[in-house]
Amino acid sequence: MPEVSVSGHTMADKKDGSGSRRRGSNGSQRGKPLFAAVDLGTNNCRLLVAEPRGQSFRVVDSYSQIARLGEGLHDTGRLSDAAIERAMSALHAIRAKLKLHGVGRVRCIATEACRKASNGADFIRRVQTETGLTFKVIGAKEEARLATIGCYDLIKPDVQSVLVVDVGGGSTELSLVDARSIRKGGLAGILKEAPIVDWTSLKIGVVTLSEAFDLTDETAAWPKMLEYARSEVRKWAALERVQQRLQADNGHLIGTSGTVTCLAGVHLNLDRYRRDKVDGSWLSHQDGSTTMRRLRELGVEGRAKLPTIGEERAPLMLAGCAIMEAVWEVFDGHTLRVADRGLREGVLLSMMHGQAPARRRRPKRRKPAASGSGDSHVG
Repeated sequence: MPEVSVSGHTMADKKDGSGSRRRGSNGSQRGKPLFAAVDLGTNNCRLLVAEPRGQSFRVVDSYSQIARLGEGLHDTGRLSDAAIERAMSALHAIRAKLKLHGVGRVRCIATEACRKASNGADFIRRVQTETGLTFKVIGAKEEARLATIGCYDLIKPDVQSVLVVDVGGGSTELSLVDARSIRKGGLAGILKEAPIVDWTSLKIGVVTLSEAFDLTDETAAWPKMLEYARSEVRKWAALERVQQRLQADNGHLIGTSGTVTCLAGVHLNLDRYRRDKVDGSWLSHQDGSTTMRRLRELGVEGRAKLPTIGEERAPLMLAGCAIMEAVWEVFDGHTLRVADRGLREGVLLSMMHGQAPARRRRPKRRKPAASGSGDSHVG
């Protein structure tokens, strides 16, 4: 099976029929342990299985399913029955993959939808009961920290500051990172304490922003959506200070999200999605705006026909474009480096190269917790 290696990652350049990339049913090379990260977001449910390789890792398998867990959450404050069943289906598929590969350590994290939903804890308990996967519902700041760790080696070697932009389904995290500290401390340093100088979590993501507007007429909805996104970005109390520092340091942006990777795929005119072309590529504000204008003009049906977007992502791209344009406007002049990596990679690096957890005796059987360490044992 052909493989490509990008910035320390190696991923099989072949997809199976379920949205995953696989190295093969034999899993890891003999004697090497396997680790897995599961990310349950507002829109996507993702798995990454890897084995350690130096200061990075080799991807053995990955899986991504758009489950839309947060669908309707904006209006009801609850996870809907339909959304829960979609997520459970994806998690059962992930459980099967973990068993297939014989993964030794699994860490499962849930983000904004489960943080916000009134029945989020009940859902997490059901997941543990039915799949054996123990999810930890992490805060927005921890989400930003893990995304920063996952993207750390995409920072240009000659800059002093970068802004990591993580556009999620339910929220968007912006993190100003001290690049000098990262170069000085390396992976061990960033795992011990990510040098995030300023940070905020915007209460808008591609799902929540889409649901806040009537998108029947996208042409009419776009200016309202963009202005709303602008108002959310401008609420950041540290915005002016971050703008000044990024400008003084001649820094750049790093974008980690499906929105950003889709923008890059369209900008590059790819006839199919290729991680080796997208991850680490660069977008100027002008190129990004031109691409976003093209996507708006195409409409939902036109976007769905693009090979690097597809039917499931197409309806969410308008909101993603509004968020990215609002961020880019206040950081105009700074290029963006595209990251097809982020939270899951941060989790894996933390598991593989962070401080090992203390060994503990297995507790007696008890009711599953709403959120625990996020470590699961799959038998």
